[in-house]
Amino acid sequence: MPDPTAVDSAPSGLVDVFQAERRYLGSVAYRLLGSVTDAEDVLQEAWLRWQSADRSGIADPRAYLTTVVTRLCYDQLGSARARREAYFGEWLPEPLLSTAVSPAELAEAGEAVSVAMLAVMEQLTPAERAAFVLHDVFAVGFEEIASALDRSPEATRQLASRARRRVRDGGRRSTVDPAEHRQVVTAFIDAATGGDLMTLMEVLDPEVVWHADGGGIVRAGRRPLLGALHVGRLVRKLAERSVDTHRPLVPMLVNGEPGAVWYAEPGVIGGVMAFTVADGRITSAYVMVNPEKLAHLSEA
Repeated sequence: MPDPTAVDSAPSGLVDVFQAERRYLGSVAYRLLGSVTDAEDVLQEAWLRWQSADRSGIADPRAYLTTVVTRLCYDQLGSARARREAYFGEWLPEPLLSTAVSPAELAEAGEAVSVAMLAVMEQLTPAERAAFVLHDVFAVGFEEIASALDRSPEATRQLASRARRRVRDGGRRSTVDPAEHRQVVTAFIDAATGGDLMTLMEVLDPEVVWHADGGGIVRAGRRPLLGALHVGRLVRKLAERSVDTHRPLVPMLVNGEPGAVWYAEPGVIGGVMAFTVADGRITSAYVMVNPEKLAHLSEA
């Protein structure tokens, strides 16, 4: 969000234009970086650049600001890759939570990109990720993307195509049916609450993969955990340790899809779960317990 002191001294029209695009720009930055905190930093810098820009030659503010945000994110992604290669255990994105209940709210939340997709996009180079996100998610033209990345439109088209293949090949099996996804996650939460291992395993794919991110701050496996039996036992232990034994997992929309949270203490979220679902079972679980990645979440 633009700095309040800067906003107070800026012309109202300047603020209005930026604020009108802020949600869109934030969505672009979050999808490119996988971090709410870093996306907010990018928006702050974009606002400063918009304030000082010569706007007499800017015919399309959205296109201009998209280029600014893309370049800022692109610069960050290079250093971020180096940090994530040295990260303790698996790196997962910062989650977004919602308790949307109306059809309109659900549709709006569904615009969010899934945790699973963000995790897969970590395999892409910064240029591939930018081309893929801008074109495939936001329908930005290749000429505009090429300008932001300082490449030719044809080279940018190839980046997006390559990224598309890598995302498709790197993703776990999943369904696009929201009703099935919600039903399976609900069954998982009920089984985890009930504490019966056999019931829990019935909703887990035999080859389910458990990804956990504790960042070296909270205990979490450094490598993915494989198989229904191992994952089921771990989930049962987590449920037993919850501060609310009657409701150890609370249903929540995580990046627009049915997921769950649990509380480390009353009012403090200790972990967030997101899932991929296929053929009526959970195929992957993405578990964020690094407190630094949960700090932006308020009690829902």
